[in-house]
Amino acid sequence: MTGTMPRRRIQGNPANLRNSLSCPRCRGTSGVEPRNSLQASGVPFFEVSVSTTRRAFLCVGAGALVLGLRRIGLRLASAAEASFEVVKSEAEWQRQLTPQQFAVLREEDTERAWSSPLNNEHRHGIYRCAACGLAIFSSDTKFESGTGWPSFWQALDDSIRTKAEGIEFFYPRTEVHCRRCGGHFGHVFKDGPPPTHLRYCMNGVALKFEPASTATSTR
Repeated sequence: MTGTMPRRRIQGNPANLRNSLSCPRCRGTSGVEPRNSLQASGVPFFEVSVSTTRRAFLCVGAGALVLGLRRIGLRLASAAEASFEVVKSEAEWQRQLTPQQFAVLREEDTERAWSSPLNNEHRHGIYRCAACGLAIFSSDTKFESGTGWPSFWQALDDSIRTKAEGIEFFYPRTEVHCRRCGGHFGHVFKDGPPPTHLRYCMNGVALKFEPASTATSTR
């Protein structure tokens, strides 16, 4: 639109306003002064500009939209710029991994509680990333958490990366992924046993156990 909408003044008949706005005991006294009197006394007269109000709402809405898109863009850009030693296309990961492994490792899905055989794995050995084979956990730090997912109180040095995901159900969530390929493992919480008091709650399908008798290295 090229023109502007006319201003609307909030005003009325001084006599009617006096009768409606003055208290019952003071009927006849001036409850609201006429517009000219207000202007003459130096008191600013209240005016509402519909076009100005509309422009203000449009500006606020547009600003919120731009800010939201900018934040989304920054998140997408940071994800795209994340560099890993092992990089494959989605099609390559789908050919290498099982459907359940792909859903967890590449799409950050969560396996059903108590479904992983690793819950009952008590041998000594190394737990490796099911996608790239990097050693992630030692059996020495595995413990029974009662959650239904394999749990550890410490990861091997330089094996994982974490990403804060905010608050869910009044509890902070921190995502855990592979340092080498970016594969999603699960989440870490601050309610584990000593000495770290951390609980790495992992999807068993994202890990592969290698018994100590056959383990080649911790890398």
